[in-house]
Amino acid sequence: MTTPASDTAGTQAVRDDLLSGLRGWQKDAYHEYFRTSRRDFLLVATPGAGKTTYALTVAAELLARREIASLTIVTPTEHLKHQWAQAAARFGIAIDSAYRNAQGRAGADFAGVAVTYAQVAAHPALHRQRTENRRTLVVFDEIHHAGDALSWGDAVKEAFDPARRRLALTGTPFRSDANPIPFVTYLDEPGGGKRSASDYVYGYGPALEDSVVRPVIFLAYSGEMRWRTRAGDEITATLGTPMTKDQIAQAWRTALDPAGEWVSRVLEAADKRLTEVRRGMPDAGGLVIAGDHDDARAYAALLRGLTGKRPVVVLSDDKTASKKISSFATSGDRWMVAVRMVSEGVDIPRLAVGVYATSVSTALFFAQAVGRFVRARQRGETASVFLPSVPVLLSYAAELEAERDHVLRSPLAETPEDELALAEAERQRDTPDTFDEPAFQALNASAHFDRVLYDGGEFGTATAAGSPEEEDFLGLPGLLDPDQVRTLLRKRQDAQLAARSATAAAQAPTAPQASTAPTAPKTPIAPAALQASTDPYTTSAPKAPPAAPPVSRQALAALRKDLNGLVGAWSHRTGQPHGVIHAELRRTCGGPPLPQATADQIRTRIDTIRRWAISGR
Repeated sequence: MTTPASDTAGTQAVRDDLLSGLRGWQKDAYHEYFRTSRRDFLLVATPGAGKTTYALTVAAELLARREIASLTIVTPTEHLKHQWAQAAARFGIAIDSAYRNAQGRAGADFAGVAVTYAQVAAHPALHRQRTENRRTLVVFDEIHHAGDALSWGDAVKEAFDPARRRLALTGTPFRSDANPIPFVTYLDEPGGGKRSASDYVYGYGPALEDSVVRPVIFLAYSGEMRWRTRAGDEITATLGTPMTKDQIAQAWRTALDPAGEWVSRVLEAADKRLTEVRRGMPDAGGLVIAGDHDDARAYAALLRGLTGKRPVVVLSDDKTASKKISSFATSGDRWMVAVRMVSEGVDIPRLAVGVYATSVSTALFFAQAVGRFVRARQRGETASVFLPSVPVLLSYAAELEAERDHVLRSPLAETPEDELALAEAERQRDTPDTFDEPAFQALNASAHFDRVLYDGGEFGTATAAGSPEEEDFLGLPGLLDPDQVRTLLRKRQDAQLAARSATAAAQAPTAPQASTAPTAPKTPIAPAALQASTDPYTTSAPKAPPAAPPVSRQALAALRKDLNGLVGAWSHRTGQPHGVIHAELRRTCGGPPLPQATADQIRTRIDTIRRWAISGR
């Protein structure tokens, strides 16, 4: 559903003092909420836009109108209960975030309680009784957590079906499974599926235009991964190139091995980026999202070696985790390392640099993780997220601005794999991420800077980690408007391409001259195919043009890998098969199939597909 325009008919506020501090979209959504009387309302707003403030404004108004007498806030985690209570206190609403099921009735000093979805699932009858006893508004924070019928969905429906009003909030309204989310309206779609109907949508694109959220710059790193399978075979592959599903998973896990070079290089680059960002945002912080406790501790040790300071480590079994998060939010510490639990809903506006160092591959989790870095405090702030060059992550990054509703597929479309993927994204674990692929042993993981993704485009050229080309992008100013980010990225990419062309031209050999008289510059001519000649400087006749320098087998293989990696990313972005993309590149650029193409022909195709990515073709 598109964002409705403001309509103030029938919305005369009792607490009109609250409206002056709202952002434009919050006022529009407020008027839309009260425009007609409705029991259920689904708000979709990008992370960092201000859903909490909006919901509490609505709650304060309903309390003032005496339409409700109590408020129940349902959150995914314990930490978010306290965060909501602190925010509600600023509205004069006392929320008991320490409420436990054993209490039964909430204390008389409170206007409501904050509970977790798990808490509701443990005793739905208790919460139903509480809801029936008083006119209650129920606010569902990240409502998609109520969509898992096996754990929380049925309990949420039972507990809050009697509620006077229900306000559902989400920043990531899409799911992998076919379980309906309670209290959400679905519309039939052609083909038998159903799509959720949002009452108000405020996506990342509009939020970016309004300077409500920061522009996100994704810095992708590839590299050569080497691992040993259970059968004892050693496999070497470049991260991001076409591989089987199992090989992608194994290469990804190899990259995340704390003992490998990839993690060290990426953390070093992220820390350099944080230093640059702090020139304009002195309190800017960084967050490493790890897959398990062991990796988190190992990443923290690497960061301590880089910075000389111990980062804050937040683990799910740490009883002081919530206190650590709150303390970090108000401190000037550089880095925090966490295991997933900080990925959703946690409000730390100073987070500006992130490292996606987990192998969770669901769109839901990725969107939630990126949402931790987009909360803008002042105009011009930017966010930078470092991630491995895995096709599925690159496609998520390219589609950041896409707004999606929850699609409820027909039963025929259900797959156990999708439900498992969703559970993988949502549950907290203390043990390493695992896959269905055979056991393996990570042996080595190198790293090189692959590309920058921003606003649906790709920038930069593959280069070694620590190179001047990488430094160009790490050194981007931390305070830039979205248009300035785009312009600067293009300028730096153009400068790098020009520098490479100049270097290649300077290194190209020239034919022997018959005299010392000045001659016109010679343009290297690409060979039609790899030649068997062993002497590129020898000509068969005096008038023959100079031959291009020979291209080694290794150089050709590297170019083919680069092109295949770009084709793979473009395939995930567009849904086109690899063969179709290669055929289109041949039609556009000319030349034979890839195995017979020359180095210059492959470079032309690489430049072409990069232009496609930049222009958003």
